[in-house]
Amino acid sequence: MSFQNPDREQIKEILSGSETVAVVGLSDNPERVSYMVSEAMQAKGYTIIPVNPNAETILGQKSYAKLSDIPVPVDIVNVFRRSEHTPPVAEEAVAIGAKTLWLQLGILNEEAGEIASSNGLNVIMDRCIKVEDSILLPGGKSKT
Repeated sequence: MSFQNPDREQIKEILSGSETVAVVGLSDNPERVSYMVSEAMQAKGYTIIPVNPNAETILGQKSYAKLSDIPVPVDIVNVFRRSEHTPPVAEEAVAIGAKTLWLQLGILNEEAGEIASSNGLNVIMDRCIKVEDSILLPGGKSKT
């Protein structure tokens, strides 16, 4: 695979410059990794927007069926979907003007990365946003 993630300093800049994270595949089950990661990011001060067509609300936030339904600008599209399902998500991320496509740990897709990067988005794959945030912004964005 020829894809390379941005270096740590660039990832730190992406995280520190981001407020709104749309989470594609966010489960409403507190036992799921997507829920735990998003809950932790929310606690650190990020605005989490659930993207799950099967839920009304998750983490106290209105859930949207797809990215294009979100009425506010999105900084990061964080994806908890199997790798083969990510190219259409990348296309949607481009269409809504997101700044970054972030595929969670274990998720890699060259086509999705190419769609996003060729349209000017930052692309991060196979990394956990919560882990990166904890390492790079230990004090976090927390508003508390």
